[in-house]
Amino acid sequence: MGRIDVERAPYEEYTDRQLAAIPLVILGISLAIIAGAYVMTGSPVALGFEFTGGTEIQFVAEDTSTDEIEQVLSEHDIENVRSVGLEDNRYAVQTQATGEEAEAIEQTLNEEYGNGEDVIQRVEQRSASFGGDTQGQALLGLVVAFAGMSILVALMFRTFVPSIAVVLSAFSDIMIPLALMNLLGIELTLGAVAALLMIIGYSVDSDILLNNHVLRRRGGFYDNAYAAMRTGVSMTLTSIAAMVTMAIVARVFGIPLLGDIALILIFGLAADLLNTYLLNMSLLRWYTGGDSA
Repeated sequence: MGRIDVERAPYEEYTDRQLAAIPLVILGISLAIIAGAYVMTGSPVALGFEFTGGTEIQFVAEDTSTDEIEQVLSEHDIENVRSVGLEDNRYAVQTQATGEEAEAIEQTLNEEYGNGEDVIQRVEQRSASFGGDTQGQALLGLVVAFAGMSILVALMFRTFVPSIAVVLSAFSDIMIPLALMNLLGIELTLGAVAALLMIIGYSVDSDILLNNHVLRRRGGFYDNAYAAMRTGVSMTLTSIAAMVTMAIVARVFGIPLLGDIALILIFGLAADLLNTYLLNMSLLRWYTGGDSA
């Protein structure tokens, strides 16, 4: 890989307020989208099957598509239909219905695609209370991870501005993907929660790298910042490339969970570039006095 010439970034041409304004405006828009989703649906992002409860029915059907299956099941209350696995004829239907309502969906599928045979391969049901418990545990995991990260950063730097810069960047790195999930209709699943936890790790890694170079190395502010950027930007771009590859592979082989995880990570990593090298950089430059540090 060729060397990334970060020294050409024209930081000197912009004030700290101008640098911080872009990520802060994007964060504000993201929070507004999340708040709007919460007001309309009671949840900051659409919840997946693991959190809402219901029934997932996997079945085989020849010479059809997800759109046609949705039309066949139009009289039933279904959440979504998707292709699953490597086979073109295997599909999954998710619905919040249970009991007799779910059995009616199974019967419709058998009548439409079974030709007298049972096409149902797997039925998984979760109660709403179990989904609520899972939702609470996932939320607790995110809160504990974020709180633990904040405490660790505070102990490492022991000063307010560098610590708050890392925490604010990590917070924004989580909010931006959540807002984009709302816009693109990506549901919050256990896989998505895992992706959000990974984003916290990525964010802290790049921000601590920048802070350590600026605050704990001798030399001018920009020399130290550019040294951190050469490593940090290379790492992040490499990770984005890997996630793009994973998203493509997931799309080709029909693995929607991996595709959603890859997209969320791409959103978070792109947000991390913005927040680390604009927001965090501006706060550090203001705190150290720029190249006089």
